[in-house]
Amino acid sequence: MDTRKINGSLYRGMVISGAANLRRHVAEVNDLNVFPIPDGDTGDNMLLTVEGGANAPDAADLSALSRDVADRTLLSARGNSGVILSQFFDGIAAGLEGISEATPAEFASALLRGVKHAYGAVVQPTEGTILTVAREASQAAADAAPDTAEQLFDAFLSEANASLSRTPDLLPVLKEAGVVDSGGAGLIRIAEGMRASLDGELPVDDLTPIGQPKRAEGPDFSRFTEDSVLEFGYCTELLVRLMRAKTDPAAFDIKPLIEYLESIGNSVVAVKTGTVLKIHVHTMTPQVVLAYCQQFGEFLTVKIENMSLQHNSLDGNSPAGKSERKPFGVVAVASGEGLIEMFRALGADEVVSGGQSMNPSAQDFIDAFNRVNADVIFVLPNNGNVILTARQAAEMYEDSDVRVLPSKTIGEGHSALTMMTPDPDDFDAMERDMTDAMEGVVTAGVSVCSRDAENNGRVLYEGEYIGFIGDRVFSADNDTLDAARGLVDEIDFGEHEICILVSGEDADPDEAEQIAGYIRQSHPGCELYEVDGGQAVYRYLLIVE
Repeated sequence: MDTRKINGSLYRGMVISGAANLRRHVAEVNDLNVFPIPDGDTGDNMLLTVEGGANAPDAADLSALSRDVADRTLLSARGNSGVILSQFFDGIAAGLEGISEATPAEFASALLRGVKHAYGAVVQPTEGTILTVAREASQAAADAAPDTAEQLFDAFLSEANASLSRTPDLLPVLKEAGVVDSGGAGLIRIAEGMRASLDGELPVDDLTPIGQPKRAEGPDFSRFTEDSVLEFGYCTELLVRLMRAKTDPAAFDIKPLIEYLESIGNSVVAVKTGTVLKIHVHTMTPQVVLAYCQQFGEFLTVKIENMSLQHNSLDGNSPAGKSERKPFGVVAVASGEGLIEMFRALGADEVVSGGQSMNPSAQDFIDAFNRVNADVIFVLPNNGNVILTARQAAEMYEDSDVRVLPSKTIGEGHSALTMMTPDPDDFDAMERDMTDAMEGVVTAGVSVCSRDAENNGRVLYEGEYIGFIGDRVFSADNDTLDAARGLVDEIDFGEHEICILVSGEDADPDEAEQIAGYIRQSHPGCELYEVDGGQAVYRYLLIVE
């Protein structure tokens, strides 16, 4: 294989191989979580992100292929490391724009462009993370002035491994936990797979689902019968290769196509990359879309889905089609049936399922924005590892003014919604009120310690229960009740008037009642509410506001 030039097909094989190699090591990356509760999801987030890119159909043109890979990773991105990874791929695509075949030196330059995009995705970049590993490894690859792709990735991996080993010296929390940065480790596993593909050593683990578009379990066809009405139309997605026999691909103007699609449908997205058109539209007449587009080229892929069937197959809480346009709406993130219902009751129009250990993707948010269909959409991520994804989705979404509030916990999201005063004439005031409401809220948790560790001057042991606020552990015991009581004793109730005890899916009802009784006894002036949240990871959550 001649690797003095990198074309689209070679790059696609590298991405598929990188995803496959990360899949082989995903548990190892997950286990590098700093905080000792079972929430190590960095590997899962990065895998789902890069798999989105690996689903890109083959194309010889590197510029077009790298852009398709980037767009798919941006939509698949979840978690902080996943968002940073997707921005890295996005920068690579920007660096390769207009290049059908890249020399290794040109590709190395694109890696540096990827680093700039990745740093730009984070408001306050932290060294000792995946950012550092990507930056130092990419610079080493560029400095090596490689003649072949093998030389490029050898230089990248050599410095990446050295950089990863230095992350605990840059980030004290890593040194305290005795681990290296999980995002950097995931990036190395992807790069190792990309390097292996150059030698024809694709990992043998079930590559087919990675390189092929994933299909979720199909809808129930009995939900759309001979008596049903097509209310929501068809979600129509196309990839069209512009053909010289039908048009001039270089001079093709996409604006008339967009205007036509808007005249027969809505939710229009149309992008021209090289000689490929990427089209998305909701329409009652998909056959008309096909006929119109085939004037200019031929189809690479076609997907048409009955949105009325999707709507009827849902539980009725989240319609697949858009609701009537309204001034504002709220999208929140929560996991567990009880918490989801709590946020709906407080006024959330859509609750995206996710949170600790199961971060939603940018596409999940975009789908929720579509269903809300409001001029202004307020987003409550309710988890520090979800905020970046929500912001990325907001930047990608053009149909509404999407405002992501920095809620890092369920408690902050709860307080923000509680204090929301609808005012269609002053959305800025609404945003300020909700943001202000989050200040001073305490969200504490009780969970199982996932490994031996030290935290906040305490020696912790795998299997015991720990009570914590943020990333600091305040109690630890083999008995859940005692760990919860110890946590309650450490919370500064101060002038807080309300306490919400949220029981998780593994909580014992009798135990929960004993904890509630202890709170009432020790803080009689605080009004207590109990919620069966059904959340995973956290056996109990305590919200004090």
